[in-house]
Amino acid sequence: MGLKLLHYRSWQGTFRSGIWSVWPIARVALATLLKRRMFWVLYAFGMLLFLMFFFGSFLLDWIEGQVAEGAVKIGQIDPNRVSRSLRNVIRILNGSQDTFAYFFVYQGGMVMNVLAFTGSLLVGGDFVRRSVTFYLAKPIHRWHYILGKCLAIGIVINLMTTLPALLLYGQNVMGDWQYLLNVNYFTEGNLGRGPAGWRLLLGIFGFGAVLTVCLSIILTAVSAWMRRTLPIIMVWVTIFVFLRMLSEMLVERLQYGPVWRLLDLWNSMCLLGFACLGFEEKQIWPSPQPPYWQAALSLAAVCVVSVIYLDRRMRNVEIVS
Repeated sequence: MGLKLLHYRSWQGTFRSGIWSVWPIARVALATLLKRRMFWVLYAFGMLLFLMFFFGSFLLDWIEGQVAEGAVKIGQIDPNRVSRSLRNVIRILNGSQDTFAYFFVYQGGMVMNVLAFTGSLLVGGDFVRRSVTFYLAKPIHRWHYILGKCLAIGIVINLMTTLPALLLYGQNVMGDWQYLLNVNYFTEGNLGRGPAGWRLLLGIFGFGAVLTVCLSIILTAVSAWMRRTLPIIMVWVTIFVFLRMLSEMLVERLQYGPVWRLLDLWNSMCLLGFACLGFEEKQIWPSPQPPYWQAALSLAAVCVVSVIYLDRRMRNVEIVS
């Protein structure tokens, strides 16, 4: 009788495993982020590069058409020669592995800025406001919380990299279905290098997966350590700017071995992404570069250290004080 007066009622649904809590944790983090105008401003700036790639191919086709029809005359220069020169200069817009390599590399700079400013909002704020205690007081494991935060960060990364890259891929498919069906589309037509079709599509997903896994784990660890926005930005700049400058100085100026490029985590991520897109090691610039397997081992070591730190950090959270 007392329970009825308190308006308590028994749970009528189906009990699920704690792993199902990963999505609600990610959803709450994303909802908090998407309410901020600053995120949408940064996201809009990040999409400018995508628009350059998307409409650049249309502009290139229009210029080639004008030159071929003779509507545009450049002195006594052969229009066909001009057309070939345009293709060679702007080959990064033809939908080959070069297109997506340039896109992921340059888009990565904007992704770094967005993650640096959102790390505190997605993860660090929970430690400042002691929200982690609330999460861990529920019947979930600490790893469910970590996976939820990594999932939220991964969604942000893919919204800025993988999704626009897939739109670029779809644009090329609509232009010529052989781009999707023929793996040797570029080599047979002498249009470029590298694979096309399903192999290139898998390469796009692979590049996005490398960025998602590595950046989400590293950002979660850094945000749990520094908590507030300014310290997170300082550590982020140290990892992805200072270490990059240090590695370039050691390899290019002091002529140390290419293994010192492994200090640059972004370079290692790009190396693995290039491997997914089908690049050979000798095609990577600037050279020399370490082998792909060394880049994979270095990133794996960093991710393992970050995961170990997150485990110890979550163990130190006091559920009952």
